[in-house]
Amino acid sequence: MPVATVDGLEVYYETRGSGAPLLMLAPGGFDATIDKWLTTNAWKGINALEKLSSQFRIIVYDRRETGRSGGRVEKLAWDLYARQAKGLLEHLKLDSAFVMGGCISCSVALAFAICFPEATRALLLHWPVGGYRWKASSGGRFARHSAFVRDKGLAAVAERAREKKSFWQDPESGPWAPCIARDDRFAAAFQSQDQERYLGIVESSGRALFDRDTAPGAEPEEIMGVKAAALIVPGDDPSHATSAAHYLRECLPNGEFWNVMPPQQSTEKVCDRILEFCRNK
Repeated sequence: MPVATVDGLEVYYETRGSGAPLLMLAPGGFDATIDKWLTTNAWKGINALEKLSSQFRIIVYDRRETGRSGGRVEKLAWDLYARQAKGLLEHLKLDSAFVMGGCISCSVALAFAICFPEATRALLLHWPVGGYRWKASSGGRFARHSAFVRDKGLAAVAERAREKKSFWQDPESGPWAPCIARDDRFAAAFQSQDQERYLGIVESSGRALFDRDTAPGAEPEEIMGVKAAALIVPGDDPSHATSAAHYLRECLPNGEFWNVMPPQQSTEKVCDRILEFCRNK
């Protein structure tokens, strides 16, 4: 099992294919694991990993606090996730890569381009999250978890997390549920921490991650300074508002908006469009 250590945390990753590196930041909210490239609705049509690895060296991984990767109780933020992605590239001795975000990870990709412009060959943004309903539902998950902690305590959180539900499926179990379920030592430390300090981390994380009705991840002024070419593939549902994609179209100076809506976006067509976009980059 390939595992890198980035900022003191284990990161489970896989690489496939050869060619220019394509760093793939998984979709799936707080379930951002490798398998989401094959199981989420937008990617079920064909094996996208197989298709893209025919021309790229793809790098896929379980984001921190998900799947087989480790986690740590600390304030969560987009640049924190971006630094993990950059650390994985460094582990693989890669100076730069095409950076592809799916769903919530479009926000990680944006933060990556802001923090590490020299490492960003181009951005591929598939179904960026955003919109008022996304902000409200995401913030609501953090509020539900905080209320559960105040009512039941941290031991009850750990018990609920052991049912192996994720934060996105079961907000009461919290953002660190996969780590609790997988690692008894993590679970013990989680239960013994100061509850008020923990609540401060949870509530500040929610505000930092979901602070706007447009696509989160960077300030608009920062996005307008991104020099990398970007392909924007719009979504169209309560989590992936088309307005979020148009916001990025407005702000990214070298952005290219694929004017094809999800009913016509088969997985194969999306992969073909990505390969076409990257061919001359």
